[in-house]
Amino acid sequence: MTTFEELKRRGLLAQLTDEKEIEELVNAGKATFYIGFDPTADSLHVGHFMALCLMKRLQMAGNKPIVLIGGGTAMIGDPSGKTDMRKMMTPETIQHNVDCFKKQMSRFIDFSEDKAIVVNNADWLMNLNYIEVLREVGAHFSVNRMLTAECYKQRLERGLSFLEFNYMIMQSYDFYQLFQKYGCNMQFGGDDQWSNMLGGTELIRRKLGKDAYAMTITLLLNSEGKKMGKTEKGAVWLDPEKTSPYDFFQYWRNVDDADVIKCLKMLTFVPVEQIEEMEKTMEGAQFNAAKELLAYELTKLVHGEEEAEKAKAAAKALFGGNGSNENMPVAEIDSADLTDGAIGLLSLLVKAELAPSISEARRLVQQGGITVNDEKKTDPKEMIKLDGEIIVRKGKKAFKKIAVK
Repeated sequence: MTTFEELKRRGLLAQLTDEKEIEELVNAGKATFYIGFDPTADSLHVGHFMALCLMKRLQMAGNKPIVLIGGGTAMIGDPSGKTDMRKMMTPETIQHNVDCFKKQMSRFIDFSEDKAIVVNNADWLMNLNYIEVLREVGAHFSVNRMLTAECYKQRLERGLSFLEFNYMIMQSYDFYQLFQKYGCNMQFGGDDQWSNMLGGTELIRRKLGKDAYAMTITLLLNSEGKKMGKTEKGAVWLDPEKTSPYDFFQYWRNVDDADVIKCLKMLTFVPVEQIEEMEKTMEGAQFNAAKELLAYELTKLVHGEEEAEKAKAAAKALFGGNGSNENMPVAEIDSADLTDGAIGLLSLLVKAELAPSISEARRLVQQGGITVNDEKKTDPKEMIKLDGEIIVRKGKKAFKKIAVK
């Protein structure tokens, strides 16, 4: 099975400019391709995960990835998939986020011996002359055509700023620069980036008379058509300080039955033949086994095998009735918050981050959703003595072991 065939069988391919040419380059290991990441936070999240996995797969097949960090485009903001304009970031914040991204990406991509490179589009975008851009780049873009792009449509009703309108031109210019500087012949990205990517291939053709290619990968959507990677706490991050390895494991362990096979195919390196065999007989308890495999493989990819084993053991200890409590997620309570060694149940839930507020904690208790050491708690005024091992559980899936500091 060729690399390109595997991408197809895993359901990763969405739109391609020139399928035959892309297939030949990828299979021969002759693609020098880039994927862009705008540093809008100080950590990558699950939304970036599929792009990182694709880069890893293609690099393993001999192709060369270019990681483009959008230090320049982040100054503008991408309107794709957004209903409101992004908040403006300072250059210092952007640089900090760029540094964080580079560190996290090294877990996925091999940057040794020029096998992959990281570039920052601020290096060429920040020094552009406006008149020169209008003459040399803007002349090749039709406003009428740009306004039909999917990435602009939903923003036109709410108001699309001229600032954001320039994003397509900037992304196209990135491809043009990478083509000239590094021989980058392909751009990959999410399916919502298609119009921007086509702008790049067209600019290269018009300015240089040469062919470049674009391919989008399927967006990671759940069975309801919503982007995956969000919880009640917000985004699922790859930084263990933002989303613990256990919470990361549990996110994937709890995906819907309808999504588990798709996630295994798109995100893991489990042989696709093995996944297809699982798919044929998937029912009942087999869904749970598949979810555990998904959670373990992705946690191992992001946080390493040791953390994946710890998260798996912690889940079994709580939900399987066996194993050690040693690796359970811990919430530390300051001794200053205790009265005679006890703390109010509602305060405990908030400090353990099992509820965002006292009012929400009260609602959870009144609805019977809280247990302490397997005893259901229904009195919002109850004081909880913090001596010995205390395990607080919210619902079936969220829990914390309590420690006093």
